Amino acid sequence: MASSNLSDKPIGVLGAGNFGTVIANILAQNRPVLLYARNPEVVRQINEQRTNRGHHIEPGVKAGNDLSEVARSCDVIFPMVPSSHFRDLMRQLAEHLRPYHILIHGTKGFDITLPPGETIESVATLDRSQVKTMSEVIREETSVVRVGCLAGPNLARELAQRQPGATVVASPFKEVIQVGKLLLRNNRFQVYENTDLTGVEIAGVLKNIIAIASGALSGLGYGENAKGLLISRGAVEMVYLGRALGGDTKAFLGVAGIGDLVTTCNSPMSRNFTVGYRLAKGETLTEILSSMTEVAEGVNTVRIAKKCADHYKVRALVTDRLYKVLFEGMTVEEALDFLMRFPLSADIDFI
Repeated sequence: MASSNLSDKPIGVLGAGNFGTVIANILAQNRPVLLYARNPEVVRQINEQRTNRGHHIEPGVKAGNDLSEVARSCDVIFPMVPSSHFRDLMRQLAEHLRPYHILIHGTKGFDITLPPGETIESVATLDRSQVKTMSEVIREETSVVRVGCLAGPNLARELAQRQPGATVVASPFKEVIQVGKLLLRNNRFQVYENTDLTGVEIAGVLKNIIAIASGALSGLGYGENAKGLLISRGAVEMVYLGRALGGDTKAFLGVAGIGDLVTTCNSPMSRNFTVGYRLAKGETLTEILSSMTEVAEGVNTVRIAKKCADHYKVRALVTDRLYKVLFEGMTVEEALDFLMRFPLSADIDFI
């Protein structure tokens, strides 16, 4: 695709949540944007009132709820919907997509495929054939070949305030990376590149587990020493589990790994951090999730990652304890006590 042809068409964004809205605004600084939202009322509010979820909408953004129009009008599309809706959306979109489309997603979650009659609760373990990244879902459900992802320390509120930030565009296709950089980069938003699409996707997903744990530490009133310990041990855990799932170590040490991990582990603006914080304050998971307006991907990720760690015999202590807190009734205090007492000796042994 020549860049001149690229400039003639709007860029599609699928999903008008906080992150989708902010990415649409960033893209609109360089190109016209067609923002897809399922809810006609959201479409009307964006187009008439020029606001959504408290965000001002850039003049170049137009909203709509017709997927066929997005595919017909846009060669480059950014899916920004929760992982639980991602496969269904790709199935709806598939008949309208062609091999010339480029899709760069921003979803930090896994998709699981189970035998008929099975549920995530009923299976003891999960292997990699049952756990898919969003780029793999795109390839399974559509004719699109050139896929990529966005990952990094991308808190929507800070990006909306035009505070300095950065992201990684990852893809095995150089063209996808270059298109992503061309469309997203501005004087407040740096874009890095990485060819390890799988590793970057997995890093972006697994860091949400550690973010929940960090929120729990803060909720208990613990300080920076404890948080530094958690983040460093969490990074090691991400590397081990990520490599078992097919990622390369380097992806976990860059902007999409350590960069995103540090950000979400230190920010009350992170949905996953908030889940952990509220758990430590005594709320139940049901109460927390029912009151949240957007999905905290880390909760489901804990469930999936725990079963993957069990299958691949990976020691993932933070994930294991969080699983017990979220789904088996263990208290946050009991989980922390176990982690502090566990006899670990090696600091870094994966390099």
